[in-house]
Amino acid sequence: MGARKAGLAHETEPYVERLLWSAGLVRVAGVDEVGMGPLAGPVVAAAVVFACDARPLRGIADSKVLSGPAREATAAAIRATALGVGLGIVGPEEIDRLNIYQAGLQAMRRAVLALPFLPDHVVVDARRIPELGIPQTRYVRADAIVYSVAAASIIAKVHRDGLMRACDATYPAYGFARHVGYGTREHLQALAEYGPTPLHRRSFAPCAAAAARFAGAVG
Repeated sequence: MGARKAGLAHETEPYVERLLWSAGLVRVAGVDEVGMGPLAGPVVAAAVVFACDARPLRGIADSKVLSGPAREATAAAIRATALGVGLGIVGPEEIDRLNIYQAGLQAMRRAVLALPFLPDHVVVDARRIPELGIPQTRYVRADAIVYSVAAASIIAKVHRDGLMRACDATYPAYGFARHVGYGTREHLQALAEYGPTPLHRRSFAPCAAAAARFAGAVG
């Protein structure tokens, strides 16, 4: 993946990182989260720091535009190349307690703090991570235009998809390996037929409705 070859239309380059590096900010962390929309499973965030003298990887793009195999291969290349990778996870119960927006911020904060060192600067997608104490820069659609944020989106997506595939063995009737928690027709049908699992976010309307139906049936 590190070889320089014909690029992808959506791939990014470390332009923002170079500006920050030139200002003396050596350890720049790109941060992104995935899993805000699904009905089940955690929110997962990643923070990725590249060395300023590292050769840029090809294929670094918003995880949503990459195929599954491309994401897997690129995630492996990122982990092999990055100075540091941190992960932050907020599970369904905490999502329900905090609300999904706050859960996403909490996952990103945990990802930064999970790095093997504190970064000099954080780049994030259109938000400010609270209670971090590290300078931050916000970019709209940073996961599509900022190299380290796109890399973080890939790491987070691959990790979350792996978690959801592992849950498929525990709850085979729900199809988690296929839809990874998103509200597909298959998932909604399973939710209606079997009710919510501990993985489901009870604060999300379809899960709350299913929980209420099954509670009424038991009562």
